[in-house]
Amino acid sequence: MAHVHESKLSLRISGDTLIPDEITAILGAAPTFSHIKGQELVGKNTGRVRIARSGMWLHHVPDSQPENLDQQLKDLFDLLTDDLATWMLIHERYSADLFCGIFLDGTNEGLTISSASVRLMADRNLEIGFDIYAGDTRSTPTGG
Repeated sequence: MAHVHESKLSLRISGDTLIPDEITAILGAAPTFSHIKGQELVGKNTGRVRIARSGMWLHHVPDSQPENLDQQLKDLFDLLTDDLATWMLIHERYSADLFCGIFLDGTNEGLTISSASVRLMADRNLEIGFDIYAGDTRSTPTGG
């Protein structure tokens, strides 16, 4: 099994009453993207204006090629508070999760997540979701 080509990782916190500066103050790190509910947002590719339906605080760590999700998780949590009571408070008021993009270069690549990384996520009550983007599908059997 080949190693996954690339990974992207972000912490997302959202909620109707979310004030990004408050999240920054309690977590100890600035977001890479944030907004409040009702704020006008302009699409960088389309230029279309939309109104934010809820507040958002997002911190994206640098992408990794090849995938190194354990290091990305370590880098993220090294920036943020270790105070688990703070994380409980965040979950009481907002929705919080991890989002990971997995980018394959071929048709059979894999990854693992260490128990230490799983513990970091579990201690903070954070789920992780994966979007997996296919690589070269030309060699994939078509069944025909």
